Amino acid sequence: MLKEKRLFLLDIDGTVCRGEQLIAGTKEFLEDVRVCGGQFVFLTNNASKSVWDYQSFFQDMGISTDYSNFMTAACAAVRYLKRNHRDGLIYVLGNRPFIRELKRSGIRVTTDWEDAEITCAIVSYDNQLTYEKISDTCRLLLERQVDYVATNPDYVCPTEFGSVPDCGSICQMLEHAVKRTPRFLGKPEPAMVEYALRQSLFGRKETLLVGDRLYTDIACGRRAGVETALVLTGEATRKDAAAGPERPDFLFSSIRELHSRWREEQ
Repeated sequence: MLKEKRLFLLDIDGTVCRGEQLIAGTKEFLEDVRVCGGQFVFLTNNASKSVWDYQSFFQDMGISTDYSNFMTAACAAVRYLKRNHRDGLIYVLGNRPFIRELKRSGIRVTTDWEDAEITCAIVSYDNQLTYEKISDTCRLLLERQVDYVATNPDYVCPTEFGSVPDCGSICQMLEHAVKRTPRFLGKPEPAMVEYALRQSLFGRKETLLVGDRLYTDIACGRRAGVETALVLTGEATRKDAAAGPERPDFLFSSIRELHSRWREEQ
C-alpha cells in the first residue's frame, strides 16, 4: 500500500530532474517525506557525477542532502573493484569526474590501454567520448582477456532537449566490434537497494523504488523485493508499462502525482 511507504529510493535523471532542471513537484515531495519522518535516497546509474557534485546540484535547487542520501553506480563500481581487483590496475573509459571518484576511493586507474598491469576494463557514461577512446578500448578487449565491467545498461540519458546515448549504448557499440558484453554493476542489479536498506530504519514493505525506466529501475526493484513506481517524465511511456515484462506496482504521470496520491492516503 502506498500509504505505508517511508523509504523512497529515487532515480534522478528523468525522475526528479531533466538535465540541470528539477522536475516540478520534486522539492515539495522531498520536504514532505522528511516532515512525515521518512527518508529518501537517490539511486542513480549516472556515474558521470560524484556524490559531491550531486550534493552541490541539489543544494543549488534548495534541497539539503548529505552523503547518506545518495547511492550511485560509481559507488557500486568502487565496491566491485575493491572486492575483485583490490591491487589491480583498472582501465577506464569514462569522463573526468568518474575517474576522480575512483581515484578518491583508492582505485588505481589508467587510460593507457597498453599498460601491462591492467586487470579490468570499466566503461561508464562519457560526455567527453572520442573515437580514440573507443578504438583504444576495442584494442584492449580484443588483445587481452581482462575482466570487463560497466557501470550501467541505460541506453539513453534524459536531457532538457530529449536524450543522448548513455553507457548501455556505448557498450552496444563496443559489443559489435569486440563480441564481448560487460557485467553491469548498477541497476537492475539489486545491490544498491540492499545497501540503502541496510543504512535505513525501514523495511522492504515501507520502501518504494521510483524511476522512469522499466529495464533498470523497475527491474531493480523487483529483483530486490520492493514495490516500484514508474513516472512518465523520462524514458518509459504508459504503453511501455502495459506491454513490458517489468511492470511497476504503481504508475504516475510525475513525482508530483505520486506526492499527491501518497498524501491522500496518509
